[in-house]
Amino acid sequence: MPSIYNLKPAFQNLMRPVMFFLHDLKITPNGLTLSAVGGSICVGFLMTLVSMDNVKILIFPVWLFIRMALNALDGMMAREFKLQSRLGLILNEIGDLVSDAALFIPFLILCPSAEFPILFFILGGIFTEFCGLLGPALKAHRHYEGPMGKSDRAFFTGLLIVIVFFYPATIHYWKIFFAIAAALTLVTCLNRLTAIWKEANL
Repeated sequence: MPSIYNLKPAFQNLMRPVMFFLHDLKITPNGLTLSAVGGSICVGFLMTLVSMDNVKILIFPVWLFIRMALNALDGMMAREFKLQSRLGLILNEIGDLVSDAALFIPFLILCPSAEFPILFFILGGIFTEFCGLLGPALKAHRHYEGPMGKSDRAFFTGLLIVIVFFYPATIHYWKIFFAIAAALTLVTCLNRLTAIWKEANL
């Protein structure tokens, strides 16, 4: 199933010079992971304070790109410089869930009329990551199938903010958009579970 995650190898190649620069500065993978979490919490808090027509709201899509870069860099640095650790794995997985919650919960405030689709979208995102993590528990790989994985959810929400800033009336359709996105998280769960099932020969 198509997913923005499939672009990760190309994106990592673009980030490689940055990785070497950060490593020379003695910045660790865990430091990058924690920076992504801290930044997400700050941006999420900012989202609760600004209105849709405030230019500051465009910090949200900008931050999503920065967060994606940090998430790519921490894994690359850990692998290429042999800095992998159990703590890093825990921080990475828990950090993603905390970051998603911090960034997406403010949407409930921005658009109360779509609160249930947004809530289901957030919960669906949590379940997609849980399903992906079942792979190692069942002696398979960590799975990242789409169509609504972490990168896809970031792209979707970032695009919504950009569109609604320039075309405020589109917020009236958020209930539909988030309902579709929530349904796609369920498809994502099914795709990941199916792939794990096949790989683990269950």
